[in-house]
Amino acid sequence: MPDPAVPPTPPVPLAALLAREDLGLRQIAGPSDPSAVIHWAHTSEMADPYPYLLGGELLLTAGVHIPEAAGSGTYFDDYVSRIVAAGGAALGFGLAPVHDTVPRALVAACDTYELPLLEVPPRTTFSGVARAVWQLMAQARHAELRRVTEAQQSLAAAASRPDPVPSVLRQLAQRLGGRAVLFGPDGAELASAGRPAPPGAREALVELAQVVRPSGPGTPTAATHVTAGTHLAAYSLGAGHGFVLGVAVPGREPGDHTIASVAAVLLSLLTGEHQSGSGAARASALVRLLLGASTEDVAPLLGAGEWIVVHARPDTPTAPDPVAASALGAALGSPLVDVARDVVRVLLPADREPASQPGWTLGVSASVEPREWATADVQAGRALARARATRGALVRYGARPALADLVPEADAEAHARALLAPLAPALTDTLRTWLSLHGSWDRTAVALDVHRNTVRQRIAKCAALLELDLDDPDVRMELWFALRRP
Repeated sequence: MPDPAVPPTPPVPLAALLAREDLGLRQIAGPSDPSAVIHWAHTSEMADPYPYLLGGELLLTAGVHIPEAAGSGTYFDDYVSRIVAAGGAALGFGLAPVHDTVPRALVAACDTYELPLLEVPPRTTFSGVARAVWQLMAQARHAELRRVTEAQQSLAAAASRPDPVPSVLRQLAQRLGGRAVLFGPDGAELASAGRPAPPGAREALVELAQVVRPSGPGTPTAATHVTAGTHLAAYSLGAGHGFVLGVAVPGREPGDHTIASVAAVLLSLLTGEHQSGSGAARASALVRLLLGASTEDVAPLLGAGEWIVVHARPDTPTAPDPVAASALGAALGSPLVDVARDVVRVLLPADREPASQPGWTLGVSASVEPREWATADVQAGRALARARATRGALVRYGARPALADLVPEADAEAHARALLAPLAPALTDTLRTWLSLHGSWDRTAVALDVHRNTVRQRIAKCAALLELDLDDPDVRMELWFALRRP
């Protein structure tokens, strides 16, 4: 028969429940194991509670189901054996109003099958016992969450130290009270920390690490085992790295898996940089640039081929933070990220086609050789400005010059000021919106939040002040050219 699956709730020590003076519970049979725990409290008066148990329960009964002649047969043996087979953790028997004492045959059966038997006094209700279990469970959950949170903070701090990998291993071993080992791709022990594992456990941990080391589809990312009284766990640190985190602890506590998983994520990032060499390559490229190397000499360290530059601004009014910028770079496929005030700049190979990103407005340069990185940076800035002006999610820089680019900026601005001088700001805004919406009265009214008749009146006034026919496409083109000036 397979082992029962206990409910996914924090275990409550049976000793803690017995220590509650307000309940007055007393263990009268079964082993007195300090490590015994319960996961649930369930009340049942069924003669066979097996179908209704999940495993790990404290089963509460008043003995309503017990027949009068139960003591002379095998009733209690059958009853207790079924509870044990279902995975029940303990049995609580309530005194009064059905039974004044716990049947002696039930006490003997619980001793035989090693099931803890608790006597529940008449003053204690079953709902009171269940409430106490929930209270202890809530306390256990709070303690577990606090322990995990403190461990996460300490592991993150360790990862930022000058020796991040040994620091993370030391902190993990300290938090779990055992040993933490980092195995390399070849299975060799690269670093370790904490108390030594028993001889048999050390060899078993090496074998367990081989189980999770990537070897093809279907390879598990984590595995556990118990040997020589030691709980072992192994975690693969990335699909292509081959690094494995091994953990050996005397006893597995709630939250251990979560804490070890956080450490595995941090070590995966750290070992990933080491394994791929990308971090070293970027550092080398930076040093060469600082020492006077040209971009053409540095580019091969980062990758071959052409490049593009992406400028990005968040759609929120807040400035981008380094975490958000790194996440954006990861989404675009490049770790080469720079945060400059309100703009994030990303340099990535041209074969990685950037796509629009939720929450960001992007400007993308043309593909260039490394010697033209500075030119691409300017292009990306212009594309971002155009994207923000047109409220587009992503705009690519076009190699073909626009009509406005053919006119000197000073001449264009002087022409615009002279042409639009008769218009007040409100009329200028209305004319700009109306032209951008192709002369639609209704859409312009919605955009400006005014009545469509107001739009008609303002446009008519613009035509009168400018002394121009706004139905003429040449006039509209000239006005639009002027209205695009800052």
